[in-house]
Amino acid sequence: MTTGHVFMAMSLDGFVARPDHAIDWLMKQPEDDGDGGFFDFFASVDGMVMGSGTFRTVLGFDEWVYGDKPIRVMSHALTREDIPEARRSSVEVTRQDPQALMEMVEIEGWTRAYVDGGALVHSFLRAGLIADMTITIIPILLGQGRSLFGPLERDIDLKLEHAEKTKAGFLTTRYRVL
Repeated sequence: MTTGHVFMAMSLDGFVARPDHAIDWLMKQPEDDGDGGFFDFFASVDGMVMGSGTFRTVLGFDEWVYGDKPIRVMSHALTREDIPEARRSSVEVTRQDPQALMEMVEIEGWTRAYVDGGALVHSFLRAGLIADMTITIIPILLGQGRSLFGPLERDIDLKLEHAEKTKAGFLTTRYRVL
């Protein structure tokens, strides 16, 4: 089965975005040396699965950092017409549930999928589809927003595999899901 992998930043109080999906709090942080390992991580996955809020956010970035790697946007509201023409060769909208989507991308040859978006990561965790998570904790308290984690039906045990303080004062952690 294709495994899911997470690479995200969150505030110290556990939010990945403001209630309106804004990540201005993240963009105002001091630049760190390099990319924090993102490009090595991204090179290690076969494709990306993201939620519609994340998709709308990244469309507003100055640069599209995902190249032509296949991207599946999980949404019940977006349609193919919501995808800019320049992205339609690599971006598809899907209404499948996490399990069905992972089975589909496995048929397409994916072995590792990058899962991005707070609610989406949470649903993939609940379904047991996340193998590991790299989470960079940004030293800011937002007080409210889109949480990376939420209610679960059962405990999800993790093993810390790596922790590193960056020059900008962020804490990057990598956990394996047991």
